[in-house]
Amino acid sequence: MLEHIDNFLNKVTMYRLVLYVLVLMVLVGFLFSLLGILPYEPILFLAGVTFIISISLIFNELFSFIFKAPTNVESVYITALILVLIITPIKDIGNISYWMFLFWAAVLSVASKYIFAIGKKHIFNPAAFAVAITALTINQYASWWIGTLIMAPFVIVGGLLVVRKIRRSDMVISFILVALAFIVGTRAFDFSSGLNIIYQTLFYTPILFFAFIMFTEPLTTPPQKSLRMLYGAFTGFLFSPLVHIGSLFFTPELSLLGANIFSYIVSPKQKLILKLKEKKEVAQDTYDFVFENPNPFNFRPGKYMEWTLDHQKIDSRGNRRYFTVASSPTEKELRLGIKFYPNGSTFKKQLLSMNENDIIVASQIAGDFTLPNKKNKKLVFIAGGIGITPFRSMIKYLMDKKEKRDIVLLYSNRTPADVTYKNLLDQAIKELGIKVIYTVTDKIPPGIWQGKTGYIDNKMITQEIPDYKERYFYLSGTHGMVSTFDNTLQEMGINKSHIKKDFFPGFA
Repeated sequence: MLEHIDNFLNKVTMYRLVLYVLVLMVLVGFLFSLLGILPYEPILFLAGVTFIISISLIFNELFSFIFKAPTNVESVYITALILVLIITPIKDIGNISYWMFLFWAAVLSVASKYIFAIGKKHIFNPAAFAVAITALTINQYASWWIGTLIMAPFVIVGGLLVVRKIRRSDMVISFILVALAFIVGTRAFDFSSGLNIIYQTLFYTPILFFAFIMFTEPLTTPPQKSLRMLYGAFTGFLFSPLVHIGSLFFTPELSLLGANIFSYIVSPKQKLILKLKEKKEVAQDTYDFVFENPNPFNFRPGKYMEWTLDHQKIDSRGNRRYFTVASSPTEKELRLGIKFYPNGSTFKKQLLSMNENDIIVASQIAGDFTLPNKKNKKLVFIAGGIGITPFRSMIKYLMDKKEKRDIVLLYSNRTPADVTYKNLLDQAIKELGIKVIYTVTDKIPPGIWQGKTGYIDNKMITQEIPDYKERYFYLSGTHGMVSTFDNTLQEMGINKSHIKKDFFPGFA
């Protein structure tokens, strides 16, 4: 069952999955209105949905034009649908003040991405920001009507899919546990009342929707695992209804805004507008994209960024991708290594057609796939195809720093023509003394290929790395490849804590 779920998740980007989940929730809400299960007028329900989405789209185009920033239509729909699900549907078509509430909520949610930003990067969750401001200014509040028992199954199923996709269960669990601990601890008198409070909180408040959908927005959360868990715990504390500043008690939206500020302090965000300096083919159907970086910043080699490329006729996979930074922080430019396949997405087609000085937007440097702090740890890098990019970043960094580490690289490709960055890897063999084993999986005529043939398996690992049980393994490649090696290594007796996998949201 989980295998089928993962196969589905690997075929859809994170943003598109969140959009599908929200659309489902709105459709269910409309259906329940039609059936009389929810106390909303179906026509007015649809009118509110249409109004919020329309205002959001109009002002997103306006702000995008004014600030000359690429627009992400998926984000507009996502934020608009969140507003639909947390603001009570209008009950009186003649209630002008409520229509103004919807108007300002939509406008403010869009504005937060452009105006209330530092370094061209928004700080606050847009929907939470919008309803917090309307509450403080025009005295109109979000009801969070999605937090009802009848909607809970859809929130749980959709939310768990999102969390599994983005691998943020650690953050979500820390938030829910701390929130429940404070809520129960301040209200329960005995065990049975504690259980009842937990039940009421989970199924009659918006905590699950908040945790699964709003709280997990990648652009406003810390990139490192340890900081994410701390972020979750801090948000859980703020979510408690007893937390207040003077007479101002924290609502769900205010707790999220407070947590967003904490996230920015511990992990400042930035958005880079990059110009293409050079594009060159470095292997069969594989290109290096080298971008000028006028504002260099420090990062640990092996991390990834979110890349946004504005283009026409965007397909279902959207205009954003997460790619590992192939360059080292010691290099002046930012580098991407991309493999292209037939029938690729509109994003990749646009990327391949880029010319010198064309623009791409990069943001949110993140990821835990980095070298260990202890330099004496023995390492094994296992890369499949373009999965070599994080290792290119790490090895180039070690070369520039003249820092030797005990590393064995197993690098698998389909054919010799697919091997990427071979010159740099061969140079690293000489300068750093690392061991590199190249292998190809296709049958190659004798005399053409001097490396190994066949798939990397437990036999190859034990033959080439006799001390493999003493080493830490880093895996990078397709989702299927990484999962297979993860299982193989654990079967070989490698402790799970000694296996590090390259993963980032939206990986597909």
